Amino acid sequence: MSRADYYDDEGEAQKNQCPRCGDTFLAEHSDREHCGKCGYTEWK
Repeated sequence: MSRADYYDDEGEAQKNQCPRCGDTFLAEHSDREHCGKCGYTEWK
């Protein structure tokens, strides 16, 4: 999946970005969102 697929037509991000890294999207899992770069995790 290319990085452009994460944005809508107006240029807004469709996925949450990591609050630590700022430039990395959070991967969506069934019970959490996770940053693969720094390891930040948000539990649902």
